[in-house]
Amino acid sequence: MKVGHSLKKSIRQKRGYSWIATVLLVMFLALSACSSASNDASNRGNSMASESVGKGSSSDESPEAETSTGTDKALIVKPEREKEGGKRGYQNPNKDVQAGQLTAGEWDDLAAWERFGNLLNAQEGDYSKQVWQFWNFDRLEVIVTANGKAVSDATVELLAGKKAIWKARTNTEGRAYVYAGLFDRDTANLGAYTVKVQSAQESKTTQQLEIPEQGSIKVDLGKSAKVSDQVDIMFVVDTTGSMEDELNYLTAELKDVVRRVSDEHANQLGIRLSANFYRDKHDDYIVKPYPFTTDVNKVTDQFSKQKAEGGGDFPEAVDQALRDALHEHEWSKEARARLLFLVLDAPPHDDPQIIDEMKKLTEDAAGQGVRIIPVASSGVDVETEYLMRFMATATGGTYLFLTDDSGIGSEHLEPAVGEYEVKLLNDLLVEVINRYVQE
Repeated sequence: MKVGHSLKKSIRQKRGYSWIATVLLVMFLALSACSSASNDASNRGNSMASESVGKGSSSDESPEAETSTGTDKALIVKPEREKEGGKRGYQNPNKDVQAGQLTAGEWDDLAAWERFGNLLNAQEGDYSKQVWQFWNFDRLEVIVTANGKAVSDATVELLAGKKAIWKARTNTEGRAYVYAGLFDRDTANLGAYTVKVQSAQESKTTQQLEIPEQGSIKVDLGKSAKVSDQVDIMFVVDTTGSMEDELNYLTAELKDVVRRVSDEHANQLGIRLSANFYRDKHDDYIVKPYPFTTDVNKVTDQFSKQKAEGGGDFPEAVDQALRDALHEHEWSKEARARLLFLVLDAPPHDDPQIIDEMKKLTEDAAGQGVRIIPVASSGVDVETEYLMRFMATATGGTYLFLTDDSGIGSEHLEPAVGEYEVKLLNDLLVEVINRYVQE
């Protein structure tokens, strides 16, 4: 009860016991009128103060407050990072854990390249380039055919003079993307470029290329090579404590995906699967890797045994997980597709040597034809989003992100993308895999 209301009640009680004579009653009435006016003023003041406090506490929900900021999303310089100090709250902890519940979206920056360039030139994108030292996205698209038919898994090498500066492999559409000076602040001295394409015994060289002015080139090898039926699919999953709100749901979705993909392509493709899990330094393990296998039951069992623990600070051992994934596993030398789904909610540590390692691993993945496809979970911040998109575009991948539509897990960062369709995560993953393996 407010103070003004307590004083008013006390005065009314004293009046009830008054036995003052008629003359004093007149004086009492006069004083009562003054007191009433004073209390009314006090009540109005308290009411106004109450309204003011109410508005202040709900300013985040006020449409006026939202429009008055005038701050565009692209102007955010450095979002505040969320720490892993405690468990995150569930939006809907009572949902049964089963496949077909998590929701997600997809954004392919390679298919919206002009928009991506505009984003990188804005303050948010420019800041993220400086953080992760991905400096120049001067890209050349190389489309490789043989007698008009797309050639997959052809090696595409970009040279500046005699120095190879980027390597990539074509996808099933015959497309590869090479980058001139992705990690160089100054590309002025690189000069004209040369592209070498090779598939089996066929090769062709194209010289005197200007990047990015050239945009795209077509290379026809004349003689077609047989398309490989081999597909490598790897999942690299963060299992630190911050993933607790979604890990059980994610494992249910991933188990469903590997079964569906294996069943759908069992008679046409040779699908190998690998599940890998990671945490951070000082945890009971940093990386828990499993080799490629064709045994779907073995992979689903590996998923079932995982639980979210450890971590402690925000960054995790992403670099060590990727190093193990790329260099400690036997990827197919010839393949229709090599896909690495990186499921995480936190970035690598931002130590200079780790940033250098992340750049090197991105370049290695591109050269091996391994397409990094991030799956951003709750807790991903702006800088992590950009790093994942940088790695996806550099390796010919695409960017996937969980959304709040499922009501599962903590709040998910709304990515800096255009319009997208929200889908069930398991359906989206199957769709993406099918897209990369179809001729």
